[in-house]
Amino acid sequence: MLKTELLELIANGENSLIEFKRDDVRPEQLAKEIVAFCNSFGGKLLLGVEDDGTPSGIQRSNLEHWIMDTVCSRYVHPAVIPLYEEVQIEANLRVALITVPLGVSKPYVVRHNDREEFYIRAGSTSRLANREQIIRILASGGMLHVETLPVPRTSFKTLDKARLENYFRDILVEPSLPRDDKEWETRLVDMGFLSENAELEKVCTIAGLLLFGINPRRYLKQAGLRIMVFDSDDKEYKALLDVVLDAPMVARVEVTDQRVSGIVDDGLVEKAAAALYPFFTEESGTIDKGFRRPLKRYYPWNAIRELILNALAHRDWTRNTDIEICRYKDRLEVISPGALPNSMTVEKMVGGRRTPRNTIIMEVLRDYQYVDARGMGIRTKVIPIMREFNGTEPEFEATEDFLKTTLFNNGPKKEPDEPKHDPETQENDPNKDHFDLKHDPKTDILTLITENPSITYAELAISINKSPATVKRYLQELKASGAVSRIGGRKGGKWIIEDRSKDA
Repeated sequence: MLKTELLELIANGENSLIEFKRDDVRPEQLAKEIVAFCNSFGGKLLLGVEDDGTPSGIQRSNLEHWIMDTVCSRYVHPAVIPLYEEVQIEANLRVALITVPLGVSKPYVVRHNDREEFYIRAGSTSRLANREQIIRILASGGMLHVETLPVPRTSFKTLDKARLENYFRDILVEPSLPRDDKEWETRLVDMGFLSENAELEKVCTIAGLLLFGINPRRYLKQAGLRIMVFDSDDKEYKALLDVVLDAPMVARVEVTDQRVSGIVDDGLVEKAAAALYPFFTEESGTIDKGFRRPLKRYYPWNAIRELILNALAHRDWTRNTDIEICRYKDRLEVISPGALPNSMTVEKMVGGRRTPRNTIIMEVLRDYQYVDARGMGIRTKVIPIMREFNGTEPEFEATEDFLKTTLFNNGPKKEPDEPKHDPETQENDPNKDHFDLKHDPKTDILTLITENPSITYAELAISINKSPATVKRYLQELKASGAVSRIGGRKGGKWIIEDRSKDA
């Protein structure tokens, strides 16, 4: 580092990433600062600088060896190797710069006097971590799976048995179901959905409650999903919608040919879709050539759905706050509580790096086909979908408290075609009976098929908030009218929108 760069660091003072220390610092005190940086976001230690920023210089001989061998190897566990360099400020005045990386093997502790102490960085100071912070450090390092922690006041009866039967019978295709509550409890303990407490009672784990619980927020406040809609660019004005959804994470589904084919009872994702849908679509004021009233779509549902699922699967469940989905006039934000796990960064996430925080929840979501096996939804879905939809790039902001993803509103994907004839004269048009000129869910289906010809019955049902049976009926009507056709089978098939302008 250049002298000018070092002096600039000193002039800016101590902060969450910079700490000043005298040359005569005790080894356990220096170890505390190193551990705090490793457990947080890394940082720089300037040895030979007073608390007020006055350079006092280093006098200790063989300082680098002392730091590496004594401090980092004996007091810091697991051992770390920071970057060491010395910068000459004046003829007889040197300052040591120790660059501590973000730890990749959390948690880090100071071993001293037969004790292990956890430290974190809080502003410009290093402090002992409290109970909640220790849990987060352990979780971020993969040594504690928060989703397996027990939830007080719960039991097997807190779970939705119909959803559990649906999961084991139809999703996992188990040959037989447990015969009584005792067998159910044993099976659910094996799966990580129940846990045994100190009194030997079977209680729900966080994962079990979130996935299959009846009203999970009754027992776990942060289990909800908050949706807010504002007709402005900030939260200063009255919300058009402000609701906290409470539901088990997974739906009760129909399965055909070992594939989810419909929704019987909505889960949290489906409820979120129903609440959001009216606020990111707008019905056109004109009628197209096929006598449809097209929808203007300001955000692609596939991208929003992926962000909701990511937030549910990867959030930090030690944080006592809900996931937030906020639609503003110019953007949509999804805020997932908690820092990115371990050494994950936004750059690594965008690049496709996978570091699952909640492995049980993730596996169950994969079982239901909510997410794919690769776990790369940001890179392979959200980013390319937004580029294709309106040419914008999602924005990601990661802090110690949350991950915020922002989708930008660049107007609808495309304006509908103007009709060649006057809508007022359409009552004599022979094609009018094919479609209701008022809003019809079939117009939503046609729009969704246009955007994604491979869309499934289940995805259509979720997107328009209708039952699978209703969606099938609508599609039968559309086929009968000649509006759509299908090529291929259930797997790998595609929908075709017929060009009805030829009939005009």
